[in-house]
Amino acid sequence: MKEPVSGPSDTEATAPRRAVVVGAGLAGLLAAAALREHAEVTVVERDALPEGPAPRKGVPQARHAHLLWSGGARAMEELLPGVTDAWLAAGARRIPLPTGLVSLSAQGWVRRWPEMEFMIACSRELLESVVRAHLLAGPRVTVLDRTEILGLAGDASRVTGLRVRSVDGEERVLGADLVVDCAGRGSRGTAWLDALGVAPAPMEEVDSGLVYATRVFRAPAGTEEYPVVNVQPDGSRPVPGRSATLVPIEGGRWLVTLSGTRGGQPTALAEEFETFARDIRHPLVGELIARAEPLTDVVVTRSTINRRRYFEKVSGWPEGFVALGDSVATYNPIYGHGMSVAAQGAVVLRDRVAAHGLSAPGLARRVQKAVAVPVALAWELATNADIRYPEAIGKRPNAARKLFGRYLERLILTALGRPLVFKAYLGVVTLTEPVGALVRPEVVLAVLRGPVKPPLPEPPLTDHERETVLGATT
Repeated sequence: MKEPVSGPSDTEATAPRRAVVVGAGLAGLLAAAALREHAEVTVVERDALPEGPAPRKGVPQARHAHLLWSGGARAMEELLPGVTDAWLAAGARRIPLPTGLVSLSAQGWVRRWPEMEFMIACSRELLESVVRAHLLAGPRVTVLDRTEILGLAGDASRVTGLRVRSVDGEERVLGADLVVDCAGRGSRGTAWLDALGVAPAPMEEVDSGLVYATRVFRAPAGTEEYPVVNVQPDGSRPVPGRSATLVPIEGGRWLVTLSGTRGGQPTALAEEFETFARDIRHPLVGELIARAEPLTDVVVTRSTINRRRYFEKVSGWPEGFVALGDSVATYNPIYGHGMSVAAQGAVVLRDRVAAHGLSAPGLARRVQKAVAVPVALAWELATNADIRYPEAIGKRPNAARKLFGRYLERLILTALGRPLVFKAYLGVVTLTEPVGALVRPEVVLAVLRGPVKPPLPEPPLTDHERETVLGATT
């Protein structure tokens, strides 16, 4: 039965409304953008926010490769019109996919078909700083940084605000019609809700023991249009999953992230970085960085567990409280879905508030259920792959998921030789299309027939790309 749509009441339309967003990372900034037409928005952040693109303590994972898929970029553009042009003006690149991608999938090298989707390539710091500047250039949003969050105000039936302590030690309550938790992996939202007496949300974890290590290099001259290069693990083999990803970022640099699951993790030793990149399924990334100048030490992160909280299943969910982004679910960052899911969640928030009003009964529950849709897709993509690695910890797939996993393997193999199938697959991976795109009749028929082109025998670099970095054509 379709949910009835009711617009904001006359009172909602005339009374001043207030919303508080916890966290000034990407999810929080996008949530503020989603709400600013309906309320005065205060964003509360624990860290001191930098003026421009710079790392901050609360986002340690920011130094690693971040992929903003087209599904997420379009959602951000909806919320903040003009932000894509602002990224590009600041030095980011729009990479056509799969045209600007040299990738070894589990089944073989990806063909560089004409553009089907795209990604935005830059550092996380630049991505976030441009969004922040774009948001704060408009009205109705205030950021309180260096502010500690103490908990929620209200009770189990309704959250009425946020208890905070400022840098000078003053404690107060920021009253709000809606509080949105975008505090990320470190969110204490479940503890805050528990303190109010809200029933705990079911939680699921899948831990592959992944560690990832990143180093930034000066890109060789002549590589301004170089593709993203990626060597993925083969989850069908009973060995640790190891990968390498090279992303061209602003300032003529290459950001290179290596990863390995339990038993095959990279280290922080600079002298082992290139060796690890050469020792995976194909040495291409190691060969490329051998000619590049290192600009940083190696940064290692170990907090990579897939964790999902099923807030949408909580009976008696309180009015006035919503969780978005990593506060709901975190994923193995290698798949690059976190930012895009947060953006799509913020669009859901905007649309539900526009349809029902900020203080409408049941709004928070409606939003939480709708947010679960993009979360579920990213969750399936990440955990179906991660649970297969040796010593992975988590719920094993049932018979139906195993069957779909085998279908997906054949689909990816077929996609390497059929553009129709690759377009469907890429649409799902970039969170542009629902997972149902993979089982459309024309796609299923093509998968049953298999690829029409043979596997590529080597990386699909152009002669210019190979010559520029490796020094010779083959």
